[in-house]
Amino acid sequence: MPRHKCVLLVDDDSVDNLIHSEVLRENDFAERIDVATTGSRALQYFLEGRPESDDYYPPDVVFLDINMPMMNGFEFLDAFQGLEDDRLRTTRIYMLSSSENPRDQARADTSDLIKGFLVKPLTEHQLSSL
Repeated sequence: MPRHKCVLLVDDDSVDNLIHSEVLRENDFAERIDVATTGSRALQYFLEGRPESDDYYPPDVVFLDINMPMMNGFEFLDAFQGLEDDRLRTTRIYMLSSSENPRDQARADTSDLIKGFLVKPLTEHQLSSL
């Protein structure tokens, strides 16, 4: 039985999304895995739901990349923080980035929204600690 109802991957890299989706499936981490390829699409997902579905509910977990075009992970967090929907407060956000820059990790550590900082690729070991 999956541990979560829904996970949202927010990353502009289609290969990473494919790999991370497979790791999530193999570890029975979520019933449904959705993908947003930009921070702005992720924000739209939270504001409007899934366009192809009437049964929208906020994801339990978000894996958020830092470096994306148009709206990076930190800009997404700033916008997400301004959302008024109380249902969103149950969403746990993890930075999942190829960046090993200590400044990125330090910045993520200062955010109350970020529950952890993970270095790509997502692994079974990382999932077991969440």
